[in-house]
Amino acid sequence: MAEDMQHDRVVVSENGRGPYQQTIAIGKHLLLADEPPALGGDDAGPAPFDLLLASLGACTSITLRMYAERKLMPLTRVRIELQHDRIAAAGGGKSDHIVRRISLEGDLSAEQRDALLAIANKCPMYRTLRSDLQIDSMVVE
Repeated sequence: MAEDMQHDRVVVSENGRGPYQQTIAIGKHLLLADEPPALGGDDAGPAPFDLLLASLGACTSITLRMYAERKLMPLTRVRIELQHDRIAAAGGGKSDHIVRRISLEGDLSAEQRDALLAIANKCPMYRTLRSDLQIDSMVVE
């Protein structure tokens, strides 16, 4: 049970190898994050927004694959391309904007493609990012 609880947590810590390099521990998996040189990093790993986009892309692709298998759709390959920008918002500020391009390969009808797009918009990461997300932060000893 204690081992299962470790998978519920993501632990991020500075690793001392660069000004912004971070080691990310997710259960038994280790990842590296960093900023690009233009932002003072060493580009030793994906930037935080890249990891966010990767999470959305992976969740979308997995959700589409599961749905297609359940509905016996002839989906042979899924490819997700994502891009994040900050764009001008009403009132003069900036707003986050993500473009998600979904490529579906296979002998799919127009109705199946429409159904898959609808399901893509129901993947857990998409719903989380579109929700009224609450993040509780605290300093701990």
